[in-house]
Amino acid sequence: MNQHSHKDYEKTRIAVIRARWHADIVDQCVQAFEAALADIGGERFTVDVFDVPGAYEIPLHAKTLAGTGRYAAILGTAFVVNGGIYRHEFVASAVLDGMMNAQLSTGVPVLSAVLTPHNYHDRAE
Repeated sequence: MNQHSHKDYEKTRIAVIRARWHADIVDQCVQAFEAALADIGGERFTVDVFDVPGAYEIPLHAKTLAGTGRYAAILGTAFVVNGGIYRHEFVASAVLDGMMNAQLSTGVPVLSAVLTPHNYHDRAE
């Protein structure tokens, strides 16, 4: 017998991978995503949130989670700004390419909420 014969009663699992740099902004993105899911029928979804240090770690974690077969989709979210060790264009490109590769190699949709503003000034400055 098919284990998924009662699919109407199952919840769709979605993984959210969030970078902890600029956590205040990233957390707002996650909250907005969860609110959007609630608007379209939140009772149908289970969201598991995973933290990674920064955006650069998202693709590997996405591929690992996709490989488990537990998730219908994965959202990667980060806030990549210019400054620090790397230029933000390099990091953003590497992260988005890695997320696309994870999606193509596993067949699990990997959604991007990787924000890359051209100009950003932290309130603390």
